Amino acid sequence: MGTVNITKDQFEDTVLGDGIVLVDFWADWCGPCKSFAPVFEASANKHQDITFAKVDTEKEQELSGGLGIQSIPTIMAFRDGVQLFSQAGALPEASLEDLISQIQALDMDEIHKQIAEQQANHQHGPDCNH
Repeated sequence: MGTVNITKDQFEDTVLGDGIVLVDFWADWCGPCKSFAPVFEASANKHQDITFAKVDTEKEQELSGGLGIQSIPTIMAFRDGVQLFSQAGALPEASLEDLISQIQALDMDEIHKQIAEQQANHQHGPDCNH
């Protein structure tokens, strides 16, 4: 399948769906981004069941700024609409493959349960003023 370029209008629909989504934030002038691009593309070709999205930070400054992207490349990983990973810097192929394996191995039912518990505790925790 390869990689897909996405815009701010497509971002939420892309990352909030089911399955695994990796997002590469990059720019044409960025040397490390250009070095990482073939690694990201090769992994995309290897993992047909994962969405590999690319965001051009020059064209999508509002999206990048809203997400707090300060260094590129930055890789974000989502699964079933949950952001699980965000890191600046190009990953070597082995590290990218390890990240994918870890995300695939997660028990998402448990993750969603933990998120629900955190939200419930946050809304009505011990320091709650309402």
